[in-house]
Amino acid sequence: MNGKQRAVVSAFVAAVLGLGLGGCATGLGGETYSRGEARRAMTVQYGTVESVRPVKLEGTKTPVGPLAGAAVGGIAGSSVGQGRGSAIATVIGAVAGGLAGAAVEEGATRSQGVEVTVRLDNDKLMAIVQDDKGEGFRPGESVRVLRDGGTMRVAR
Repeated sequence: MNGKQRAVVSAFVAAVLGLGLGGCATGLGGETYSRGEARRAMTVQYGTVESVRPVKLEGTKTPVGPLAGAAVGGIAGSSVGQGRGSAIATVIGAVAGGLAGAAVEEGATRSQGVEVTVRLDNDKLMAIVQDDKGEGFRPGESVRVLRDGGTMRVAR
């Protein structure tokens, strides 16, 4: 692959990953709300934190990573050999690039989470998993549990 091809591939990958991964980023913390949650009533319950434990939140798995990786791998593979050899290298490069792109996307969007177990004032236990945004919930602390349909969050 010559310098000009590398520059085009680099610009393409940067644009696709920037748009794709940025567009896929969602806030999973207690302070982040989706646009659809704005101006909607939520049920609020009060309780006490029973326990807190760190968890890992897996990254996103969208078509963006594999497609960008396949494009780069295919372009890189096409510069190898001539004729049928080049065609085979293009296919192998695209497949390998797609797998690598998927792994990069998942790894880049993985985050640290927290599982907060709360004893509600009605004495029921509830565990909520959310992004760890440094809230530092501690056992014995009073918190609010907000619920909107299937979405729940712990907040102070």
